[in-house]
Amino acid sequence: MYKFRQILLSSASNFRRWKRNPQIILVFCLAFVISFLLSNKVMIFAEEHNTLLQITEPFIWTFGDTESVLIVSLLLLLLFADMPNLGNEVPFFLIRTNRIVWMTGQILYLVLATTILMSFIFMSTCILALARAYPANLWSDTAAILGYSEIGSKIAVPAFVKVLELSFPYECMLHILCLMIGYSLLMASLMLYLNLYKGNGGIIGGIIFSGFGFLFNPDVIAGLLNIEREQMNLANIAFGWVSPLNHATYYMHNFGYDNLPKLWVSYLFFLLGSVLFFVLSLYKIKKINFQFTGTDRR
Repeated sequence: MYKFRQILLSSASNFRRWKRNPQIILVFCLAFVISFLLSNKVMIFAEEHNTLLQITEPFIWTFGDTESVLIVSLLLLLLFADMPNLGNEVPFFLIRTNRIVWMTGQILYLVLATTILMSFIFMSTCILALARAYPANLWSDTAAILGYSEIGSKIAVPAFVKVLELSFPYECMLHILCLMIGYSLLMASLMLYLNLYKGNGGIIGGIIFSGFGFLFNPDVIAGLLNIEREQMNLANIAFGWVSPLNHATYYMHNFGYDNLPKLWVSYLFFLLGSVLFFVLSLYKIKKINFQFTGTDRR
């Protein structure tokens, strides 16, 4: 119980840095601006056609596709660029406890901060939609128009028929939120390990991780290689299994009639990947020689 309290205190020390921190303020301001810009097309469409929205739909149609998940995950580069944070209090933590307990607190902070950021993005889209939204767990006329016509693709709103037919709004929203958290945690755990392994390698690793997901998008590959529709279907399945970004995209999953990964496979993929990098970080922290001169590390 005492060790658990130390882990909580170690994690809380990172949250205390959030107070009046320009970096944190910028991250959440950018998150709100991104939520507004990406969901604005749905709002404008509903207003022009005088239709209502289910309150979670702006989040679903905005962050249910690959590009939006990628854009939001890039906020983690700013939020976790300097993890683990080596402030003036760290030597005191290391004297009173051990490195494993302190690092476990940093990992807990990553998990909680990622969840808070993604939940903030979800709440932002709900607040923006309040004027034209209802809470019932039923798809709106706006969703039907976007999903069953070509209007959605024309205005670049990814409303997919199989999503409408095989799920309900709150269930769909919860899956999209959890997939975003899973993808973000995998990226954050990779950045943490690389920062421990190679100074500030986390930023470079995060950019490469995001670039890998973008390049292994079937639409990008099809545009670069000019592949035919038959080959495109095979590429869609292959990259759906290989790319972390496609694992984070709700419609890129098996809903009973294709060979894409099921949702539980993606959750397991993110869980095992995150745990792997967190374990490597715990192992790496044992071998680091700290030299505290202000807030710098060797």
